[in-house]
Amino acid sequence: MLSAAGPSVAADKGGLDAQGQYDVVHSLEDALPRHEITPGAVNPDVTQANIRSTICVRGFTKSIRPTAKYTSNLKRKQIAQYGFEDRRLRDYEEDHLIPLEIGGNPTSPKNLWPEPRHVVGGWGADAKDKIENELHRLVCRGKVPLAEAQREIAEDWIAAYKKYVGER
Repeated sequence: MLSAAGPSVAADKGGLDAQGQYDVVHSLEDALPRHEITPGAVNPDVTQANIRSTICVRGFTKSIRPTAKYTSNLKRKQIAQYGFEDRRLRDYEEDHLIPLEIGGNPTSPKNLWPEPRHVVGGWGADAKDKIENELHRLVCRGKVPLAEAQREIAEDWIAAYKKYVGER
């Protein structure tokens, strides 16, 4: 969604207008993926029984993360599929709905989506990173079961954020 002011001349500089405001700010609705396109998918190699040798090992996610070429190509296709007017790749993070840190599938298009970086209320990609890190911590400390963390973030990551991190 474009801001009320519409596109500006400076919009090609990371989405900032002449006053330093983001020219393209997505609605809160865009902060959540469309479940018919991106329902989430788990990594079958990660289970509750093996989290100590998979997701809870430092560097594990780096070993399974898809290449930038793969995610950039998918991001282009999915931005169009989602019908976003803003087609600048830098305005989105091709994000795992169920994060790698809690056993999300690394390459399934059902688990990757073009998450807007700038969303009304601050519910963009940076906010989702906080709940990803918190759920990883809680799962690895045995405070939240793996399947529960995966389900909650896939259903509504903002609700999971409010439950585990707090209000913004």
